[in-house]
Amino acid sequence: MRNGFVNLIGGVVTVEISGPYPEQLLNRCLKQGMHIWDVSVMETEKIQFKVQLSNIHQLRHFLRKTDLTLRFKERQGLPFFIKQMKVRAGFVTGIAAFFIAFFLLSNMVWGYSIDGASPQVEKKLEEAIAELGVKRGEFSFTLPKPNEIQAYVTDRIDEATWVGVRKKGTNYQFEVVEQVRQSDPEIISPRHLVASKKAVIRSMFVEDGTAVKRTNDVVEKGDLLVSGFIGVEGAEQTIPAKASVVGEIWYTSTVSMPITQIYSSLTGEQKNKYQLKVGDVSIPFWNITAPDYESMETYRKESQYTIFGYRLPVQLIVDEHRETQHFERTYEKEEAFDVLKEQARLDLEQDLPEGADIIGEQVLHEAVENDTVSLKIHYQVLEEITQEKPIIQGD
Repeated sequence: MRNGFVNLIGGVVTVEISGPYPEQLLNRCLKQGMHIWDVSVMETEKIQFKVQLSNIHQLRHFLRKTDLTLRFKERQGLPFFIKQMKVRAGFVTGIAAFFIAFFLLSNMVWGYSIDGASPQVEKKLEEAIAELGVKRGEFSFTLPKPNEIQAYVTDRIDEATWVGVRKKGTNYQFEVVEQVRQSDPEIISPRHLVASKKAVIRSMFVEDGTAVKRTNDVVEKGDLLVSGFIGVEGAEQTIPAKASVVGEIWYTSTVSMPITQIYSSLTGEQKNKYQLKVGDVSIPFWNITAPDYESMETYRKESQYTIFGYRLPVQLIVDEHRETQHFERTYEKEEAFDVLKEQARLDLEQDLPEGADIIGEQVLHEAVENDTVSLKIHYQVLEEITQEKPIIQGD
């Protein structure tokens, strides 16, 4: 008998022979050199044995000249396994595809994060890792090892003292420690400081230069505040004047508004219109017609579906139609003046430089005419009034 493994490679069949004198068929098979094993007598005129698949054709030939019946009980071996796989090709293909997809997706780069880097250094780091191919959708087994990536990006980015690289799952993590460089001192050319607008000086602090004006002096635009000349007459030196001069400035604001105002508000009713955007073409597919609201506001939202960082050609557009209603409100005279005061102050604050402070306000004029109220308001503001004026040789 051959080795059992070799038999399974070629295929093994368990057969049952029934009929008169089955042992005669068995003897004939043995005389012809057929390999038969595990012979057992099941009952009178019925035997069972195992035979190689390659001998089945010869066994059938012997049976044609007898009254015996052949029945296959069991099939084993590689040929039968392959046949079963062919029958279940879809199932096998699905399993194989799942494992292949699982392997590929688990070895694909899904993203990276950068910590501790300034915007400029982060941009350089992104360019460096892009050269190595570290990007979404790339297979990690085609990329250099983390220590090789670390050596490369550290060498490329001079501003970084150290760049740590770690692969965590399907993502890369970069941690940057930047060099601390001492900034070069600012080089300032010799200059004077002059008034940027008409004001009354309320405070002065001179670091460098010679003060020309004093607290409570009234200055016009362009008047010299701090001179860039220092030293005794005849041996003067020019320096960049440096000082803080805060002046009190006056502003006048005139505002008006109708006593009756029309306002719009949302009712809470809303209907959405859905469209598919394919390229530059929009195709409505749900709630095609606009709602029959008397008045409404429309807000458009467009999806940003992407795959592996690439924007898909098909996007979803949602037009939100929100019903609105209008109503009127008539202010009392004093209420209208209060609204105007608040509006005038907000408008002034938007125009003032940073650090300015409103220290006083006074209503100069109030008027009601043709259902319109108007105000004229005087403001007192403290703000920085210095302006640079270069010292030109020969001044």
